[in-house]
Amino acid sequence: MKTCAIIPVSRFAHAKTRLSPTLSPSEREGLLRAMLMDVSEALRRHVDRVLVISADADVLEYAYSLGVDILEEMGRKDLNGALEQAAEFCMPEFDRVMITPSDIPLIGKTDITELLHRASHFDVVIAPAKGGGTNTLIFRPGSMRLRFGDCSFFEHLSEAKGKGLSVSVYDSFYLSLDVNTAEDLGEIILHGEGTHAREYLRKLSFTVRPSRGSDRLEVSRSF
Repeated sequence: MKTCAIIPVSRFAHAKTRLSPTLSPSEREGLLRAMLMDVSEALRRHVDRVLVISADADVLEYAYSLGVDILEEMGRKDLNGALEQAAEFCMPEFDRVMITPSDIPLIGKTDITELLHRASHFDVVIAPAKGGGTNTLIFRPGSMRLRFGDCSFFEHLSEAKGKGLSVSVYDSFYLSLDVNTAEDLGEIILHGEGTHAREYLRKLSFTVRPSRGSDRLEVSRSF
């Protein structure tokens, strides 16, 4: 079966605004570039094509420099609309698509081969995010509506079951970690050896240690 991995990427200028207390705008863009490199490199080893969709010309230019295919988002679409555009684009050539966000830099440490193996036996494979979202979704283009957003893991489960599709849930720490908070940066530093994201954070002089407060990790940097 031929598989196209789709990576949606927002505008660099809008990158990871929830990290604004920790990173400057240029640093957030640098982190997104590093994570996109990690995700695209990991996927290219396992799928037939990697496709980045974005409305941002800078994102598309950067993705092209990484050696992946690019698709310009047409019109004013939300995330699901952009992903449906990409899935429709893939439909004539590919048996299945694998949607993966650009902010899961530890994906290379999970067993992508097992994910794709499951997709050969189930109609839908879903990997949940730690906050109830969806960090990987594999399905046949056109077989289900996309429900990315808050608690989308449960929305996708319900959608698939409502369509009578068989589902396999792939629960992985590495796939569950998307990056939104300073504590997430600490997880990359702890677990992301060999990733571009970890190397980038190290260059920014970030360190991590166990926290004695409400958070599990205390992330700091020296200037």
